[in-house]
Amino acid sequence: MFQRFRRTRQNKHLSALVRETQLSTNDFIYPLFVTFGEGIKTEVASMPGVFQMSLDEILKECADLKKMGLNSIILFGIPETKDSIGSDSLCDNGIIATAVKAIKKEHPEMFIVTDLCFCEYTDHGHCGIIDHVHETVDNDATLEISAQQALIHARAGVDMIAPSGMMDGIIETLRSALDEGGYPNLPIMAYSTKFSSGYYGPFRDVADSVPSFGDRTTYQMDPANRREAINESIADEMQGADILMVKPALAYLDIVRDVRENTSLPLAVYNVSGEYAMLKHAGNAGLIDYNRVMMETMIGFKRAGADIIISYHAKEVATLLGK
Repeated sequence: MFQRFRRTRQNKHLSALVRETQLSTNDFIYPLFVTFGEGIKTEVASMPGVFQMSLDEILKECADLKKMGLNSIILFGIPETKDSIGSDSLCDNGIIATAVKAIKKEHPEMFIVTDLCFCEYTDHGHCGIIDHVHETVDNDATLEISAQQALIHARAGVDMIAPSGMMDGIIETLRSALDEGGYPNLPIMAYSTKFSSGYYGPFRDVADSVPSFGDRTTYQMDPANRREAINESIADEMQGADILMVKPALAYLDIVRDVRENTSLPLAVYNVSGEYAMLKHAGNAGLIDYNRVMMETMIGFKRAGADIIISYHAKEVATLLGK
């Protein structure tokens, strides 16, 4: 009489039939960090299983990813030389442009997203040109060079651009630049709700992008603000974003749900470095059933409303899904 909910849980096939949320390798984008040199594959101490790789190693990695059913990557560049404006990112022969061309030549079917920002390329570690009077990023000056960077990525053959700098007006600026530059069909995935978070720590190790002064609170979002988070995403949608994003993911699932309920655009979450590192180190210490907790976390992202998951766990998820 009181077993109505349990009846559908008794048989594993019936349980699978009524499962509301499903995971697929098609849900994932895998981050890759390309650095200068050759034969380089350096593991990041704070992120076990994540590597800085030279381009020859990146090409091998893409081949392995395809075998696992992972066909989408997001590229981050670590240049040999950094300066105040991130000149390497503004060059058609820079590390990202070169990587995109090489990957497209060897793996043309790989879907390549590029992170469009300056923190990995500047000697100060901030996301654009510095306003030295106010000791923060100059929003409008950064918009100008962001448009230049977008066109470089487009000419290299990228499939989608993801601007992560959180400059006001970035989506409208990039959309106009791409349309006028002859790339009206190149989509933009907006880092539309990106919080100023402590969860990014390990990423700054792998990307060598720790700010040399101050922090990013003047251009990234206050973690306490829910209504502003929704407004940020709605603003990016109005400016022409094709996909929205919430970053980080794990501590912001309420925001994922809020954004999901306020837009019909595809929604991504970025399962960031600190979230990854916590699970990896807890698993390595024997504190959790790593695979179970990892998969539960991925389901949580989908259940909250995410269509796309950017995650360093993607290869491990693909392995488990293939079993």
